[in-house]
Amino acid sequence: MASEHEEVKLLGKWASPFSNRIDLALKLKGVPYKYSEEDLANKSVDLLNYNPVYKKVPVLVHNGKPIAESLVILEYIDEAWKNNPFLPQDPYERALARFWSKTLDDKILPPIWNACWCDEKGREKAVEEALEALKILQDELQNKKFFGGETIGLVDIAANFIGYWVDILQEIAGLELFTIEKFPKLYKWSQEFVNHPVIKEGLPPRDELFAFFKASASK
Repeated sequence: MASEHEEVKLLGKWASPFSNRIDLALKLKGVPYKYSEEDLANKSVDLLNYNPVYKKVPVLVHNGKPIAESLVILEYIDEAWKNNPFLPQDPYERALARFWSKTLDDKILPPIWNACWCDEKGREKAVEEALEALKILQDELQNKKFFGGETIGLVDIAANFIGYWVDILQEIAGLELFTIEKFPKLYKWSQEFVNHPVIKEGLPPRDELFAFFKASASK
């Protein structure tokens, strides 16, 4: 259990949805923390020391103890700070939340990312796979307000890329993957998510994120 006298530090990258998951989680829990922006082209000594296996962000450092990998960190935060739980009490529901969080990273995000960045030659197939991935996610959401029910949970935080980043990336790529017409329930969820007061405050500015990825696309 977390105590009042503690140090919480996040090593992250402002434009990374994976880093942002941790920002959002800490804000939802009301945990004060220090943020350290990492230059991934010139990794800090702290990052290499705290995450020698993967050497990437995010890394949460709690009282000097580092935790890496965003989904692992999210569960750690939920266990260390018990208020506003991200995971349900029921063991089966908890297992489902873990399954869908992992599925997001393994099966949903990669084809969407690929569709936004691939060349013209492979785009048609990539778009098809991205739309299929979004359908899988919408089918899981069904008619719920959030994946966690009435409140934001683990899967909602893990889906921040869908809720915020995809709209920016598809605009840069000139695609219409995620629209209210194609995925009305999932789109409604995205609006509930990004307009939640804590989430809204914790997301990076859209214009800056657009400029960052637009510059990356033109390289």
